[in-house]
Amino acid sequence: MSDQPYPKPRADAPLVVFDFDHTLYAGDSGGHLVTWLLKRNPLRAVVALAASVVLGPMVAFLPTRRYGISGYIWIGTFGLHGRRSFDSLIDRYVATHRDEVRERLLPVALEVFRQHRAAGDRVVVATGAPPELARAILSFVAHEDVPVVGTAVGPRLGAVIATRHCHNEEKMRMLRERGYGDVAVAYSDSSADLPLLKAARAPVVVNPKPARIDMFRRVLPAGTPILNWGCRDRGGEPVA
Repeated sequence: MSDQPYPKPRADAPLVVFDFDHTLYAGDSGGHLVTWLLKRNPLRAVVALAASVVLGPMVAFLPTRRYGISGYIWIGTFGLHGRRSFDSLIDRYVATHRDEVRERLLPVALEVFRQHRAAGDRVVVATGAPPELARAILSFVAHEDVPVVGTAVGPRLGAVIATRHCHNEEKMRMLRERGYGDVAVAYSDSSADLPLLKAARAPVVVNPKPARIDMFRRVLPAGTPILNWGCRDRGGEPVA
């Protein structure tokens, strides 16, 4: 825990929503987890490779992305029975990749995150990754107590699948269901988070793909910051 606990946010404090992947974390945390799940056993890896003929294109397209991701998670978790077992597996993954995961946390992003918490803002992480994964990673920097809204998982046919993908419009629905509807500031890298960025009074694009920058400038309010918080292969104005 922090030596100086953050003030408890008031109910009417500004709501600040952070995406996780490519925003606080350099990379696709859920993808890294799934890769590890598949590589634990050579047979899983072979099955996943064969299934990629179908699952790969599904992941690439927004309407079918949840089903593609669910397929890979199902292969990687066959034999598990329930979310608690899956969360335990996530904790094991994070513990055994401690140094690698910690290095992917972006210092500039964490400082902005810290400043919002110190100001008493209501800070929430909304991610396409499983909530336990984001919480476990944030525990390295004493932010595990921040609410996380993420992809829901559940048992199916002897394994675990994504039952509700926290992504695009669904991310906003999941936030609203938990009482996080009036967004003051939103930080995200992704065009899939346009519903979130458009809902925020002050959207901030961070670490976008270079090819998406013109689109963000076209669809978001004039003057919306487009920043780079340390992702070398991403665009945006560098922040010291």
